Amino acid sequence: MPARILGGRYEVQDKVGTGGMAIVYRGLDQVLGRTVAIKTMLPQYATDPSFAARFKQEAQAAAALQSPYIVSVYDWGKDGDTYYIVMEYLRGTDLKSGIRKHGALDCKKVAQIGSQIAQALSVAHRHDIIHRDIKPQNIMVQPDGNIKVMDFGIARAKNSHLTQDNSVLGTAHYVSPEQTQGKELGPTTDIYSLGIVMYEAATGTVPFDGDDAISVALKQVNEQPQPPSQRNPAIDPSLEGIILKCMQKDPANRFQTADELVRVLHDYLAGRLQAVNTATSVMAVPAASQIGNNATRPMRPVAATGNVRTRQTTATELARQQQEAEEKKHKRNLATGIIVGIIAVAVLVFGLYSFISSSSGTQPVPNLANMSQEDAVAAIQDTDWFEVGEIKQEYSDSVESGDVIDQDPAAGKMFAKGTAITLYVSKGEEPAADEEVPDLSDMTASEAEAELAKHNLVPKAGDGVHSSDVEVGKVAQQDPPAGTTVKAGDTVTYQLSLGAEEVDVPDVVGWGESDATAKLQDAGFDVSVVYDDSDTVDEGLVIRQSVTGTADKGSSITITVSTGSAKTDVPSVVGWSESEATSELRNSGFAVSVSEQSSSSVAAGVVISQTPSGGSSAASGTTVTITVSTGPASDNGGGNGGGGNGGADSTDDGQ
Repeated sequence: MPARILGGRYEVQDKVGTGGMAIVYRGLDQVLGRTVAIKTMLPQYATDPSFAARFKQEAQAAAALQSPYIVSVYDWGKDGDTYYIVMEYLRGTDLKSGIRKHGALDCKKVAQIGSQIAQALSVAHRHDIIHRDIKPQNIMVQPDGNIKVMDFGIARAKNSHLTQDNSVLGTAHYVSPEQTQGKELGPTTDIYSLGIVMYEAATGTVPFDGDDAISVALKQVNEQPQPPSQRNPAIDPSLEGIILKCMQKDPANRFQTADELVRVLHDYLAGRLQAVNTATSVMAVPAASQIGNNATRPMRPVAATGNVRTRQTTATELARQQQEAEEKKHKRNLATGIIVGIIAVAVLVFGLYSFISSSSGTQPVPNLANMSQEDAVAAIQDTDWFEVGEIKQEYSDSVESGDVIDQDPAAGKMFAKGTAITLYVSKGEEPAADEEVPDLSDMTASEAEAELAKHNLVPKAGDGVHSSDVEVGKVAQQDPPAGTTVKAGDTVTYQLSLGAEEVDVPDVVGWGESDATAKLQDAGFDVSVVYDDSDTVDEGLVIRQSVTGTADKGSSITITVSTGSAKTDVPSVVGWSESEATSELRNSGFAVSVSEQSSSSVAAGVVISQTPSGGSSAASGTTVTITVSTGPASDNGGGNGGGGNGGADSTDDGQ
């Protein structure tokens, strides 16, 4: 089945994903020979003018966003009933999959990812575009560790008139409270979602979860997140403060711009961050059951006149009020006593726990993760309780060389004095394995990339090369060449055939053989030489050539070189009749000239002699002169008594 081509240029290949409005395919830009991602609108939306207009607007808006952290949009258009967007094809894995596979990331990596996402949002916000769907599924982690923000498919320009309402468009686990409530959205909406992304990256879990999207969305509005450090004690307090400031319920309490967040994250990574302002404090949100009780009180009844009714306070009433006051005071004293008692019990329990722990000889293991080996050893020795155990070296892609990856026993566990703590220290990233470059000859782009993926190599499409031997669209060259040993993760560049290159054919008719051959070879052609006789072209010169005008570079051209005029044996026609001799010579390619001569020994009409002589060689077309006998000579003297012929014969005999 022939491949589907969009816009006369983009070959649609295998499907790589499906979204709410579109399907994404891997494709090939046949003009530039590079792999691209092609997003096509689903059929049920393509016929809807409003959706088509939104799709077009999104393509134009996304194409204007230029950032190393945003997926590039190359082109967009309509082909038949299909609208499509052509984008950069990304290799790697999305952040969600990475968190599921590896769990919580270290604090520096979380901050680096957050900074790059914030830089991408800064570019979008400067173009008045709110992403509205920032989530780990839309963050692609590339092989070099950097990220790209994808899918501005539900992004909206602030001045867009195509959206009729502000309904929730993002995923419930990452939407801001104002999205859930249908309020006006701004840059701080994306900052809230980014805060949740960093929360999940730092803890391995989302802050709010539930049985369905509605319950999760309600928690975004009504509940405060559990501090990240309660889920992962290794989280730096400064990073926790940044995350919680991003996740403030009130947009005014968040970072107000993506640029502000970028600066704070850079300060944190550089070790310059002292503290984040108090907007990060976790404030309790009134429960729904409290609304109308403690939060507000109903007004007293008002008379029809609008005046509050009054009544005279009697002695009995005053006594009753004093009694009520005493009862309230008693209840307050009782409540205070209960609270004091609870505190006392808590203190007692804590004291007992400390005593039991002390008497049983156990202490909590310190947290040594991400410390340098030297600092971790010093921290163990400073406890005067634990001992330094084995130091084991392991490779790590996420922890810098020389820092602690893990420890045994784990941090926080209670162990006896003298327990040895084993440290697992990073040796840095594991060196890449050796790989042999496969032969990609005559493969399509998708076949070549699949083959390179099997060998853990990164494909890169070149600009393409002309080739008369390889079919258009298939690999004609590669670098490094097949069989070369490289490292896993190295890049292999392949060049697709653009077909044969047409060039002008030099005209070499009349040239010498060697000069003509060199001229055609310099122009990129193979040359074949044949030889032929010529009565008009000197020996050694080109009579003709097989191709003129233009031809595929590398094709073969035949030149015919003159060997001069052809030589032919001259037939011997002496003794032949004139007519027979003339016919024979002409049939052999010669011209004939006839002269006459009397002869007493040769009958009239018979050839006496020829020039050139019979058996010699002469060029075709040469004139052969034949002398034909007219018989004995006649006697023209009259006085000798003899006839004229007799006199001629005598002369011939004398000869």
